[in-house]
Amino acid sequence: MNVRRTIAVIGATGQQGGAVARHLLADGRWHVRALVRDPEAPAARALVEAGATLATADLDRPETLDAAFADAYGVYSVQSFSGPGGVEGEIRQGIAVADAAKRAAVEHFVYASIDGAERDSGVPHFESKKRVEDRIHELGLPATVLRLVAFMDNFGTYAVPPLVDGEIVIAWPPKRDTRIQLVAAEDIGVVAAKVFAEPGAYLGEKVAFAGDELTMGQMAEAFATVTGVPARYEESDIEAVRAYSEDIAHMYEFFEHKGFRADLAASRALHPGMRTLEDWIRENDWTPAPPQVWG
Repeated sequence: MNVRRTIAVIGATGQQGGAVARHLLADGRWHVRALVRDPEAPAARALVEAGATLATADLDRPETLDAAFADAYGVYSVQSFSGPGGVEGEIRQGIAVADAAKRAAVEHFVYASIDGAERDSGVPHFESKKRVEDRIHELGLPATVLRLVAFMDNFGTYAVPPLVDGEIVIAWPPKRDTRIQLVAAEDIGVVAAKVFAEPGAYLGEKVAFAGDELTMGQMAEAFATVTGVPARYEESDIEAVRAYSEDIAHMYEFFEHKGFRADLAASRALHPGMRTLEDWIRENDWTPAPPQVWG
């Protein structure tokens, strides 16, 4: 009789962690333990209906992680820098998760990092992930590091391009010909499930992947092609961004001057169905933010 081993998934009610949980469940060989703060939340209940079990845990209370990781074969670890703790909170949580996984003798730890963390990026929320990677290495955890790129899904959440005078407008600071690599959260789920299923190939590895690489202008063209609505890219003022977030301003400067370096051909070999931006727009039946009038 095959006994399903347990993988504990951090952030399972979010876009990325949710995709990982879904694809692990679809694989059929795993028992998914979703770590949540509120087991009664609709997203948590949906996970139960899909076949996961819930473990109540709080990354800011490391003692809650021991029970959540008990007897787990694997852990999928992802943290956010956008919470009230900022990048320091992300580092603190990421290290707490790695430490708890070590105490639990987890056999495969998969950490969601970012491409560029291994370089001198100058971006605080990239460098925070390098700090967590360093801790994973110090602990000697059997691990795979996923080096992720910009999320297509941000176009559907906090970075939805608005409709301005009948046109979709993407307004970011980088120059129009700046190339940015993108990935869909669903494809992160696919790759994570593959990595857990093939430890012999991926333990000890750092895996960078992307589904698309486009200039800023080509991104606008992708929205126009799929929606049939005219779209344009406009360079916005980097100093206006810096006024509310030095971190995000540094990220845009990284995009323009350094950039992600995932190998797209290797990404397609890893996951042949990796989505392009056009695929993502079409699949999500994307619509622009409410109309705005400029001028």
